[in-house]
Amino acid sequence: MPDTGLFPIGSRALTYQVDCPFDLDHQRRFWAMAEEVSQWDGVCEAVPGMTNLTLRFAQVPADLDDLDARLCALWDSGRQKDLTGKVLEIDIVYGGAGGPHLGEVAELTGLTIDDVIKRHAAPAYTVFAVGSHAGYCYLGGLDPMLETPRRKIPLQSLPGGSLSVAGLQTGVSASAGPSGWNTIGSAEVQFFDVMRDPAALLVPGDQIQFNPAEVIA
Repeated sequence: MPDTGLFPIGSRALTYQVDCPFDLDHQRRFWAMAEEVSQWDGVCEAVPGMTNLTLRFAQVPADLDDLDARLCALWDSGRQKDLTGKVLEIDIVYGGAGGPHLGEVAELTGLTIDDVIKRHAAPAYTVFAVGSHAGYCYLGGLDPMLETPRRKIPLQSLPGGSLSVAGLQTGVSASAGPSGWNTIGSAEVQFFDVMRDPAALLVPGDQIQFNPAEVIA
């Protein structure tokens, strides 16, 4: 995968990747690109990811050089999408069976468990991108004091609603599955429902506020 440029992920799908910092200002540029590119002829879908934009086409693109030039020009314009999304408040049970690694995160960061919870629940997190699995939100805004490494041995399965941290990332799993992150709590929330329109609960630019509903040491 190149640092910056256009590369194929299928005959009618391409990802435009940019070597740039993972922060809100740059993500807002990808959101703006997605809005504009989704209106281009032949584009069925434009999905902002983590420092990238994935495009799905009705037909195989005929001129990749021209497409790459248009995307580069759009990126270089620096246009950003405003933060106009909704704020979703989510009650969290920190620790206990649903947050088995809360104590480990406290040890890794040199903080008390209370401090970990206070720092984690303080920000309003912005949804940078939706992906990994249906409805999952990549969030920006984690306190740098809560940065932790991924687990050396991933867990084979965690239930949906598991709240985890790794690196400078945090998020709540939208469905059951494996995880290499440190799980510190749990929530009752359904991020994806095929019977709902739209099926995904949140979109890039929305925000999440975590509320400590209970702490189980």
